[in-house]
Amino acid sequence: MQEPARDTTGNPLPLTEKAYKALSLEDRLSLALQERLNPEERTLIVQREQWMQVRCYFARRADLTPSEIAAFLGDQDHVIRLCIAKRPDLTPTQAARCAADRDPNVRYFIARNPALPQGLREALKEDPDPLVRRAAAKGPRAPRIAARPGQAALIRS
Repeated sequence: MQEPARDTTGNPLPLTEKAYKALSLEDRLSLALQERLNPEERTLIVQREQWMQVRCYFARRADLTPSEIAAFLGDQDHVIRLCIAKRPDLTPTQAARCAADRDPNVRYFIARNPALPQGLREALKEDPDPLVRRAAAKGPRAPRIAARPGQAALIRS
């Protein structure tokens, strides 16, 4: 990734929206995985990113804020919502939203999530999709969280 502009004290300057949009896809992916991001960079990725792959990388971060989780739960792309459905830190309301998602892939992942209340897991045992029913019957499975050196911890399973 290109070295960021710095202020007179050597600290990186926050990216402007214009500078962010000028980044290549490779640089955006690298930014989404950086261990430390400032609030402006996080907001640009959540609210302005056009590439689904970058949003997906970012949505898998273990350090998402509640507002970032809420934004991704409302994403039109089911791949982003299924990244969120894997999170162990979902509230019961967020887990219920995933359990009611129109996409069976999202329901599949929430069916194995330990954050899903047991009553909702029981309801998913009656889901129209056979893979969702099978996942719900297997019960919860703790997600795997891992990080490469210098990168943010990501929810991997």
